[in-house]
Amino acid sequence: MKTILLFGAGRSATVLIDYLLKEAENEIWKIFIVDADLNLAKSKINDSYYAEAISFDINDEIKRKEFISKADIVISLLPPALHTIVAITCVEENKNLLTASYTDETIKNQKSTIENKELLFLCEMGLDPGIDHMSAMKMIDEIHEGGGKINSFKSHCGGLVAPESDTNPWHYKISWNPRNIVMAGAAGAIFKMNRAVIKIPYNLLFADCNKITVPGLYDLAYYPNRDSLSYMPLYGLEETSTFIRTTLRNPDFCTTWNYIIKANLTDENTLDTYKSKNVSIKDWLDKSIASKFQGKNFEEFLEQEVDKKDRMLVKNLFEYLDLFSDEKIPVFVRCSADVLQHLIERKLALKPDDKDMIVMVHEIESASGNQQTAFRSTLIVKGEDSLRTAMAKTVGLPLGIAAKLILNGKIKLKGLHIPTRKEIYLPVLEELESYGIIFHDEKITG
Repeated sequence: MKTILLFGAGRSATVLIDYLLKEAENEIWKIFIVDADLNLAKSKINDSYYAEAISFDINDEIKRKEFISKADIVISLLPPALHTIVAITCVEENKNLLTASYTDETIKNQKSTIENKELLFLCEMGLDPGIDHMSAMKMIDEIHEGGGKINSFKSHCGGLVAPESDTNPWHYKISWNPRNIVMAGAAGAIFKMNRAVIKIPYNLLFADCNKITVPGLYDLAYYPNRDSLSYMPLYGLEETSTFIRTTLRNPDFCTTWNYIIKANLTDENTLDTYKSKNVSIKDWLDKSIASKFQGKNFEEFLEQEVDKKDRMLVKNLFEYLDLFSDEKIPVFVRCSADVLQHLIERKLALKPDDKDMIVMVHEIESASGNQQTAFRSTLIVKGEDSLRTAMAKTVGLPLGIAAKLILNGKIKLKGLHIPTRKEIYLPVLEELESYGIIFHDEKITG
């Protein structure tokens, strides 16, 4: 009997767990699911014979080693800072690891050890990063095999709310880690556009966002996503004139989030102000603005720092988040980002019957001889409800499929990888289609 150890039973784990439980009946697997909230983990397995829910402090080295040492493969859906701990233990205990998160420096520093021990660490195996890599590489490899040279690569992806569940002026509801939403773009972005390398700092990332028309939907805004340049060699596109990876949002969201950042509401520095139980949300808003704009309150900020065309929108969307409320800020908050997260979790939550939506679009321009050709590949996936979301489906299924392929010996790679190789992306994308995760490809010109 093969043993799978999964760390994390939160929002993104639901569909993954469903998949593993279904496959366990055929594959004879035992699945251990570890979460800080034991009841949450238990709720996800529904008394399955093939699974066991457990809970322990991930920092407990003895417990961590005990369970990792018994596993045939480990999957981490923990926050990046925590799954690094899991990764180090997997190296020590000679265990293969799957994650849906970006490959951090700690894991990269273990690359030679992972290779020497003939382990497989497959990172960035979720949606974005994950399905974006696999679907993009399928297009790129096909173009290169046909003799084409890629001049421009643009990849866009966003977790959004489905049109039928779009019931708030932000046109957004939370389907994944709310802290990641609050701090989106905090590292700024770097990408290549028309041969020029462009860096955009955090404070300008949401200003003047470009738009894309999505077939079958409507215009969406996008902002650059982290470090696009690091993926150019991984995609074999070092000479490409334009290379950018972006995140999609509703245009009104991007416009207003620009002023959320400008008003200093995403600050993660601990301030004495928040230790007082008598600070209202409105007081916090004004204090946050005043700390950056020489004592200005919100009304002055709106009049002097917000573009005239955006003022009504910004005021309405700030009001929707209860930013003008006399309610006291929660006693647990330690910084502005905590307050903001508290508000968006309350105001932008998915209701039980709400559906989220994943949108991904790749735009590629290539040349073969004198012929110029543009390609577009579009994915739209909707969730079933607030539990089995499109986000959970597109993050969880690639991990589950990859785990099965590794355990069955169909992926034989060793070392540290992301899913850019055919032996990974071809079988995973093929099985994803059976779950309705299907890209629609178009040749725009040529």
